[in-house]
Amino acid sequence: MASVRVPAGCTALLLDIEGTTTPITFVKDILFPYIREHLEDHLSSHWEEDECKQDVHLLKKQMEEDMRQNRACPVHAVDQTVHTDEEKAIREVVDNVLWQMAADRKSTALKRLQGHMWRAAYSSGRIKGELYPDVVPSIRTWRSDGLKVFIYSSGSVEAQKLLFGYSVEGNVLELLDGHFDTTIGAKVESKSYERIAERIGCPPEEITFLTDVSREAKAAEEAGLNVVVVVRQGNLELTDEERAHYSLVTSFSQLHLSGRV
Repeated sequence: MASVRVPAGCTALLLDIEGTTTPITFVKDILFPYIREHLEDHLSSHWEEDECKQDVHLLKKQMEEDMRQNRACPVHAVDQTVHTDEEKAIREVVDNVLWQMAADRKSTALKRLQGHMWRAAYSSGRIKGELYPDVVPSIRTWRSDGLKVFIYSSGSVEAQKLLFGYSVEGNVLELLDGHFDTTIGAKVESKSYERIAERIGCPPEEITFLTDVSREAKAAEEAGLNVVVVVRQGNLELTDEERAHYSLVTSFSQLHLSGRV
C-alpha cells in the first residue's frame, strides 16, 4: 500500500484506538473479559464508596433512558434464594452491564465503570496497554514535525490514559495533546467532530482523523475533517467502494506530511 500524505495546512491528528493504535484482540480478549470476570467482586468490594455509587447512579439513569426508549434490557428475575437488598441491587447492575457489553453498547455510564475497573488492573501490572509497533515511533515523528496528536475513542478518557500510561512502551502520555470520549458525542455523528475541532481550536480542515471504522470516517468527513482509514489484520473488511473512496494505510509509518517522502 502506497504512502499517504497529510494535506498541507494540517496541524492536528486525531486517532481512534481500537483497530487503529491498538489491536482489536486486546480489547476483545483481554479488557472485556477482565470486566466480565471481576464485575461482581468489584461492585461488592466498592459498593459503599463514592466513586462506585456515582458509577451505579449513571448506570441506573441509563437503564431508565433505555426503558423510555423501549430498548430491550434485562429484567432481573429473583430466584428462590433469599437476597439482601444490596445483593439484589448488585445483581441488577451486573445483569445490565453484561447486557450492554453483549450488545456492544458505547454508553458513557458503561465506559466510565469499565475505566475505573481497568485502573486497578493496569496499576497492579495485571494488564499492559497494547500498541502496534509503528504507533509510538510515528507519533514521535509527527510531533517533531510540529503536529499535535489527540485521541478520540468510545472508551472513557480515563481508560484511554490508562492504556497509554501503562503501555507495552511504558508511559507515553506525554506524546498526546488531549483526549476525547463519548461525552463529546457519538463517533458516528458529524457534530462530535465539529465539537472536537472547536475544543482543539482549529478549523476542521486542519485535522486529519485516523480510524478503522467507515461509519466514523464518514461522520468525520461530513464535518470537514481529512480522513485516513487504517487497514490492519482483524479489522472489519472495507467494501470496494470504501477502498476506492478513502486514503488507506496499513501502518502509521505510511503517513507523511505533504512535501516529504
